[in-house]
Amino acid sequence: MLEEQRLVEQAQRGDHNAFAQLVETYQTPVYNLAYRMLGNANDAEDAAQETFLRAFAQLKKFRTEQKFATWLLSIDAHYCIDRLRRKKFQWLSLEDDGLSEMLTSDAPEPDDQALRHEDQREIEKLLERLSPASRLVVVLRYWHDQPVAEIAKTTGDSVSAVKVKLHRARQMLAREISGVGQIVEDPRNGMEGNNLSNSEVSKRCVNHT
Repeated sequence: MLEEQRLVEQAQRGDHNAFAQLVETYQTPVYNLAYRMLGNANDAEDAAQETFLRAFAQLKKFRTEQKFATWLLSIDAHYCIDRLRRKKFQWLSLEDDGLSEMLTSDAPEPDDQALRHEDQREIEKLLERLSPASRLVVVLRYWHDQPVAEIAKTTGDSVSAVKVKLHRARQMLAREISGVGQIVEDPRNGMEGNNLSNSEVSKRCVNHT
């Protein structure tokens, strides 16, 4: 954390190498969030690059008492929400472990029993019904493992609003898919996030100044 704070402070003073190291650290989570929101690798890559460009441009506004990851993912999330609002929603593949782990969790939540009995394709169709804002909190919670308080900081929602969105999403899923089919146990199919070129992003940030 101290090393990250040092890099942020150096980047705020115009050190492009320091910012390049921050890009290297966060390029994968930034890309992954964008991919799971936008559902398209090219769109996700564009979103990730735009996120870093905006972060670089706004870096002097960043307050060091904040968590840099939360601030960065907030830029990413708001860009994705805006993009989804501008075009028809195109859902991502669920061939990853995040939501499937939520649905097959051993946690004693009443909805889980119903959620275990649904196939992957049906879940995709159901999740398409979520608004972009609700989908965002689901992605942050179950793929990025953010606690509710952190999600609230990322999205700008209140803690209670985040809890309501998560609760309603799980309720909807459980209600709709109860007793239908069998969920794929291990849907992972190499959907690791594509790493952006660190030098390419950094170069664009330099050219952006």
